[in-house]
Amino acid sequence: MALSLSFNREQTRAALTFAHPKGNILTADIVRELRAALEDLTRARHLRLLTIEGAGADFSFGASVPEHAPGAIDRVLPEMHALVVDLLECATPTAAVVRGRCLGGGFELALSCDLIFASDDAVFGLPEIALGVFPPAASVLLPRRVGWSRATSAALAGDARPAAEWRAAGLLELVAPAAELPAAIDAWFDRTLARYSAEALGHATRAIRAPLVDAARRELPAIERLYLRELMASHDAAEGIRAFMEKRAPGWKDE
Repeated sequence: MALSLSFNREQTRAALTFAHPKGNILTADIVRELRAALEDLTRARHLRLLTIEGAGADFSFGASVPEHAPGAIDRVLPEMHALVVDLLECATPTAAVVRGRCLGGGFELALSCDLIFASDDAVFGLPEIALGVFPPAASVLLPRRVGWSRATSAALAGDARPAAEWRAAGLLELVAPAAELPAAIDAWFDRTLARYSAEALGHATRAIRAPLVDAARRELPAIERLYLRELMASHDAAEGIRAFMEKRAPGWKDE
């Protein structure tokens, strides 16, 4: 099974951990499992925090590139966007726990959480442009979290940037050395959310998220159509995906 779910003794914290041998890539199967787990957690009435993390050294290398080839992406992309909305509408505060690389669809998953906790060696990036495509969900979420200029730079440059830079931009709630990160999160939880009513936290979180939920529901469908109907019909999108899978440099035609 690609997903595990655990609770603390008091049932006030839950941790979803997903795993894939190739950098915790977000396959369609993992996305479906995450959605099912979120639905099950709606009955956890004492829950004050849900964390999501990738197993091992890296959070996630992003989406499965073969599943983003023409013919497969039409099925996969809507499922990923449904997961984004599910997280934004979750009845519990959520946090991504990020170690190592957090790229592409993995970064979009983290952006869908209320908070991001990171190790000081973590890097975050949106490398989709190198494949001839772009990150649809991040196009909605990242500008609202760090501003339009930073989001534009991240999406167009495609490079991975260190946790310190994203902390300075206000994106990360907590940064600690990797070995100290679990204890730092425990201490943060004990002095904040653990003290409050799960009912109040849930309502407060949903109220604060409301503009982001509205934006995702309004804008993601249009961006998804742009991606699937126009971009994926272009030569360069298909070439970028094919070149990655064939481990060669892409031959762009700018069309």
